[in-house]
Amino acid sequence: MDAMILFGLDVPIWLIFLIGILVLIVAWKIIKFAIKVLLIAVVIFIIIMGLDFINFFSWIQNIF
Repeated sequence: MDAMILFGLDVPIWLIFLIGILVLIVAWKIIKFAIKVLLIAVVIFIIIMGLDFINFFSWIQNIF
C-alpha cells in the first residue's frame, strides 16, 4: 500500500488528499466570509460618504 512517512508515521495517500480537500473547503469558506465583510464595510462607507455629501451630519449638528 502506498503511504508517506510523516512525523515517523505511515500516512496513506488518500488521507493526505482528504485532509488537503478539507483544508481547501475551510479556506474557501473563510475567504467568502472575508469578502462579504469587505463588501458590507464598503457599502457602509459609501452610505456615510453620501450622507456627508448632502450635509446630513451638519444638519443634525445644527438641530442640537
